Amino acid sequence: MTRKAGGVGTATRSYHHGYLKAALIAAAGEMLERDGPEAISFRAVARAAGVSQTAPYNHFRGKEDLLATLAEAGFRELEASQLATMGATVPGLERVIRLGLDYVRFASTRPQSYRLMFGVGVSDWRGHQDVAEAKNASFRPIKDALAEYLSSDMTPEAVEIAAIAAWAQVHGLSMLLMDGSLGAARRGHDGGEALVRQVLTQFAAGLVPGAKWPT
Repeated sequence: MTRKAGGVGTATRSYHHGYLKAALIAAAGEMLERDGPEAISFRAVARAAGVSQTAPYNHFRGKEDLLATLAEAGFRELEASQLATMGATVPGLERVIRLGLDYVRFASTRPQSYRLMFGVGVSDWRGHQDVAEAKNASFRPIKDALAEYLSSDMTPEAVEIAAIAAWAQVHGLSMLLMDGSLGAARRGHDGGEALVRQVLTQFAAGLVPGAKWPT
């Protein structure tokens, strides 16, 4: 530990330059999950990392740049989870359902990260290309799974619409579970997984032309 010049009783950690950014991101990530994106500030992150208040400016243009870094990491983690689910299942209805369950589970276990990923605390994600690319990459597994699952004579445009509908479905379910709108009785002892599976099964079965929804 080294003493900060001019500070009484204030300690700063000595970081190699290459590790400071990672330390700041780690500190911000812990703060995000604990307190939400609204609580993050350069001052608080620097304090948590044990460095000077100006240190974050060596690596990030501002707080929104730091939040964008966290959001991109969240989408990359979601993409990795979706790809792992793809690899663990065979093409068909069950793969589509499992991808939906994995998505909702990710949002439910990382609610503050999920809120940030979809814009909380950021004025306009369209100005952050890396976040947009990571978001699109996380969406690709469900598009690929639906292309395999749906009738081969469906056009690419129809598959795209089905994928957007599926994304809207899991996003809506995630938000309903996160804000408690479904209620404890509806969620059940499993935190809502059985309910989510039932909803996703009905939804995915209904995407196939002429299919009957399961009862």
